[in-house]
Amino acid sequence: MNTIDLFAGCGGLSLGFQNAGFAIEAAFDNWKPAIEVYRANFNHQSFELNLSQDLDLDVFRKFSPQMIIGGAPCQDFSSAGKRDETLGRADLTLKLAKIIAEVSPEWFVMENVSRIEKSRILSETKDILKNAGYGLTAKVLDASFYGVPQTRKRFFLVGHLFSGDDFLSGYLEAKRSVKPLSVDDYFGEELDTEFYYRHPRSYQRRGIYGVHEPSPTVRGVNRPIPKTYIKHPQDACEPNEKVRPLTTIERSYLQTFPKDFKFFGGKSDLEQMIGNAVPVKLAECVADCINEYRTNLEENKIIQTKQLAFHF
Repeated sequence: MNTIDLFAGCGGLSLGFQNAGFAIEAAFDNWKPAIEVYRANFNHQSFELNLSQDLDLDVFRKFSPQMIIGGAPCQDFSSAGKRDETLGRADLTLKLAKIIAEVSPEWFVMENVSRIEKSRILSETKDILKNAGYGLTAKVLDASFYGVPQTRKRFFLVGHLFSGDDFLSGYLEAKRSVKPLSVDDYFGEELDTEFYYRHPRSYQRRGIYGVHEPSPTVRGVNRPIPKTYIKHPQDACEPNEKVRPLTTIERSYLQTFPKDFKFFGGKSDLEQMIGNAVPVKLAECVADCINEYRTNLEENKIIQTKQLAFHF
């Protein structure tokens, strides 16, 4: 299925859908460091483009996309940000919805942080897409139950022109594992530490985690444990000199990027693009569910055609 990725970042969503068999034709983003990393890892075209501007939509239509995927910047909804929809970045979600509605691919997938569920923007986004004829499935997925060793809750809005609402919910539920995936489950003996530090947003939260649980959400901030750090009641162990932060590349593995994925650039840029990325395995699970739904649609069409032919 011909697919284009808007707000592609370094490519987590693209790679997940590509792994599931979707043909990614092109990607678009406005952040040069992420686009350079994207170009180093994919063979299809990628464009540095400011999607917030008024655009000639032929730039997208020329790829004849059957599907548009994308995750607009989420800082205005994120618990790590100010959660202020008036700051302007939330409007990019509406812009993505308007592009989808006007280009009118058969399918779309929009991804964002879970807090978007409580926003005015999401209601407006759904209205735009419903008016364009899409049936919608809206679901928050915890990545740790979908092949990712990380407790990361992400919101997905999946649309299809020829389906009713909630058409994909049962498939997503069926794909959910019984228990969450721990860091140790994923890394095995490759990780040389049992405990690690993830810098908390405030010291009212824990900062030390163990490998026998899913990691907390990978963020764009990665710092060593402060010498003045005081143990939190929920920390996995006492602070000590062996407790280290995970490296930048280890954090990319928590996002389920493969080992041969090429990351380069300044450390702060890398931490940010990895923290912003869609976990590859989570995207792949969503794509697999869409494939299963499409297969069932085709099988039902064949059965109905045979029944109709038998009737006559």
